[in-house]
Amino acid sequence: MKICLVGSSGGHLTHLYMLKLFWEKRDRFWVTFDKEDANSLLHEEKVYHCYYPTNRNIKNLIRNTFLAAKVLKKEKPDLIISSGAAVAVPFFYLGRLMKKKLIYIEVYDRIDKPTLTGRLVYPVTDCFIVQWEEQKTVYKKAVNLGSIF
Repeated sequence: MKICLVGSSGGHLTHLYMLKLFWEKRDRFWVTFDKEDANSLLHEEKVYHCYYPTNRNIKNLIRNTFLAAKVLKKEKPDLIISSGAAVAVPFFYLGRLMKKKLIYIEVYDRIDKPTLTGRLVYPVTDCFIVQWEEQKTVYKKAVNLGSIF
């Protein structure tokens, strides 16, 4: 199984990195920002750098959509996992078109309101994971696996 882990740097990337017991023995690659924290954390990993800023930035959404098409075609992952933010959107929608399995993990600090990225990818995910029971009132089909911290 080949895994694509996609997320912005900072907390979203930290969330994905905390799943190390799941991904460490699998073929994988990352998509994140070309920033010092991400480069330091992933210095021994295969990484594709996406365009940022991503939040409400149409130009970079378009650029990241072309990047997603290129990377997904080249790498052919079986599974795409993200915890946000906006860079996940083109990877999830193109991943759905390419019949990839999609797992999204809603962020820990949003208990009773959805994130914009969560709302956008919710319709196309195979598994939408929340970390609080209260989040299930927002995302009816979500699975609560509890905190990953």
